[in-house]
Amino acid sequence: FDILQLSFAATTPELADKKKYPYFFRTVPSDNAVNPAILKLLKHYHWKRVGTLTQDVQRFSEVRNDLTGVLYGEDIEISDTESFSNDPCTSVKKLKGNDVRIILGQFDEEMAVKVFCCAYDEEMYGSKYQWIIPGWYENLWWESWINSSQCLSKNLLAAMEGYIGVDFEPLSSKTNKTISGRTPQQYEKEYNAKRGDGQSSKFHGYAYDGIWVIARTLQRAMNYLNSTNKHQKIEDFNYTNHKLGKIFLNAMNETRFFGVTGEVVFRNGERMGTIKFTQFQEQKEVKVGEYNAVDDKLVIINNSIRFQGLEPPKDKTIIQEELRKISLPLYSILSALTILGMIMASAFLFFNIKNRNQKLIKMSSPYMNNLIILGGMLSYASIFLFGLDGSFVSEKTFETLCTVRTWILTVGYTTAFGAMFAKTWRVHAIFKNVKMKKKIIKDQKLLGIVGGMLLIDLCILICWQVVDPLRRTVEKYNMEPDPAGRDISIRPILEHCENTHMTIWLGIVYAYKGLLMLFGCFLAWETRNVSIPALNDSKYIGMSVYNVGIMCIIGAAVSFLTRDQPNVQFCIVALVIIFCSTITLCLVFVPKLITLRTNPDAATQNRRFQFTQNQKKEDSKTSTSVTSVNQASTSRLEGLQSENHRLRMKITELDKDLEEVTMQLQDTPEKTTYIKQNHYQDLNDILSIRNFTDSKDGEKAILKNHLDQNPPAQWGSSDPSRTSKDPIEDINSPEHIQRRLSLQLPILHHAYLPSIGGVDASCASPCVSPSASPRHRHVPPSFRVMVSGL
Repeated sequence: FDILQLSFAATTPELADKKKYPYFFRTVPSDNAVNPAILKLLKHYHWKRVGTLTQDVQRFSEVRNDLTGVLYGEDIEISDTESFSNDPCTSVKKLKGNDVRIILGQFDEEMAVKVFCCAYDEEMYGSKYQWIIPGWYENLWWESWINSSQCLSKNLLAAMEGYIGVDFEPLSSKTNKTISGRTPQQYEKEYNAKRGDGQSSKFHGYAYDGIWVIARTLQRAMNYLNSTNKHQKIEDFNYTNHKLGKIFLNAMNETRFFGVTGEVVFRNGERMGTIKFTQFQEQKEVKVGEYNAVDDKLVIINNSIRFQGLEPPKDKTIIQEELRKISLPLYSILSALTILGMIMASAFLFFNIKNRNQKLIKMSSPYMNNLIILGGMLSYASIFLFGLDGSFVSEKTFETLCTVRTWILTVGYTTAFGAMFAKTWRVHAIFKNVKMKKKIIKDQKLLGIVGGMLLIDLCILICWQVVDPLRRTVEKYNMEPDPAGRDISIRPILEHCENTHMTIWLGIVYAYKGLLMLFGCFLAWETRNVSIPALNDSKYIGMSVYNVGIMCIIGAAVSFLTRDQPNVQFCIVALVIIFCSTITLCLVFVPKLITLRTNPDAATQNRRFQFTQNQKKEDSKTSTSVTSVNQASTSRLEGLQSENHRLRMKITELDKDLEEVTMQLQDTPEKTTYIKQNHYQDLNDILSIRNFTDSKDGEKAILKNHLDQNPPAQWGSSDPSRTSKDPIEDINSPEHIQRRLSLQLPILHHAYLPSIGGVDASCASPCVSPSASPRHRHVPPSFRVMVSGL
């Protein structure tokens, strides 16, 4: 039948189907009318991610389905849709697992109590969550169902605190006069007065406006009939008159007036009413806003909504990635220590260059010392790069630094210890290889050795860079609560320099460095008994290797265990590098500096020709040690050429003086007694000019032995048969020359040969044959030629 039907209380969404119910109207908004209001509320608080929890009842399912259509295309995501029949706890737990913060619920009062009990158990309440549920529940609705749940009343109220209810407005809050001439407030007052003690219904205002809708529809239809067809009246209506039924339908659709429930307007038979928002605050419902469907406008009453936190809840867990960076104060402190270390290294470099011509520094290979300092400074410089992370540089720059700092540290390590071990190898080659030909091992060869070690490093690093270069990787850790109490979660991230086969490449580098350290330990052990402090750094090398090895092992282990704590890791790495570099430089240069300031000759002379009691007891070791000393002297001849030249000039002068004395003795034999008494001291002074003897006592002993075996009286003796000859001819005679050589050779033998590895001051007598002393059994032929030349 084409009969209009008007309802003031039917809210079921099913009646909105105009294909089934084309003539159905209602003055009360349907349950679906709340969905546009919910959409407006979500947009107002910028909630773009929600979840739904629906009771398995057709009424609620239809509202949920309509809400899905309303939210579709509005840039609001329904991240999870859950439904339940009797136990909502499983669904609530799933919502929490999907990180749903804004929950849109559709369920009755009985299920609402269970839902909030589950929410309390899952801690889905408070400042991080917002529940939006139907607002048509009865006043104090929870008290009727609290006994049916296993939840305490205080726990239920705690979970309910702050939920927002959505329902249609029973009466308009405006003070405008309605079509009846009364304001909504006047109507409510008159209604309550006539109602008395009877039960109130929230639909009475819609029933009152419904009467006015019917009246306005009839009036409009009559006016239409009068203006269009004067022969047909409203009294002619019957159930089969379709034309008149259409007139009534159009008239009701076009009806519009202001009633006690607000603006009365129909759209496809649905009332476009006013939706109110209430919030549960301190165990009571408080109106916080309303939505006018006609104007599509949401009004929130000022400061009426109370959220549990300082701000509205987030629609999801806001994950803020926070880079775990190195503390700036820590970086500053360690950088200051590094700068002090580099200043110390620069001071050592200045000391080494300034005193490079000193015997002590010259014998310790100043060029190699410079390389040790350079390696230490490179190691220091790597600390600055290790402290630069994403808070200082960009991602691309950080990736470049990954490679640069690895190269600098590797090259610096090899340069420092390679130079140190090369020096030790030269000492080992001189003192331990007795079959080695006597030749000078120049610094150029040691530089070649260090260059070879660096070449191996470069090959490893280049292959590493080409095959599997270091990349910037980000490691993410578990979320942590915000320390400031904000509704966000902090996900710490940490930058690393890694590649695919990191373990293999590190193993290769560690293996090579380990072999280099073992080689250094071997050289230090082999040269431990070398008695020349300026050459022998074995003790300090051993200490350096020990300290560096222990610190590297401890540092690598602790650094790996603290890789998720960048401040601790950087502090350990920096301190290990600073300690290793500083202790190595100090062990190499501090003893030299002290020796040079206190007794510069002690390290190069005092122990050069001393034999301990143990060496004297072991003949084989003594022979080897003597040979080693000769070889060491050979390697140092280049450095002593200037002094050797000075000695030659001095010997030439002494030769002339001796020749004059000899001539005087030959010509005036009567002055022998005078010479014996007055020239003994002059001869003693002449014979005592030696720069490479151990003590003055040894010199006096040599001179005494020489005088005892060659008394002065014999120097002035002459053959009577030759006294009558010409003095000049007598001086150049073979006998005179032989006598003169008999005086000069012992003096040269004792005064000069010890400085080039010949006769030592320990010889008992200058007249004894050199072959009679163990110290002269291995004098090289080149030395004998040198003496003859002199």
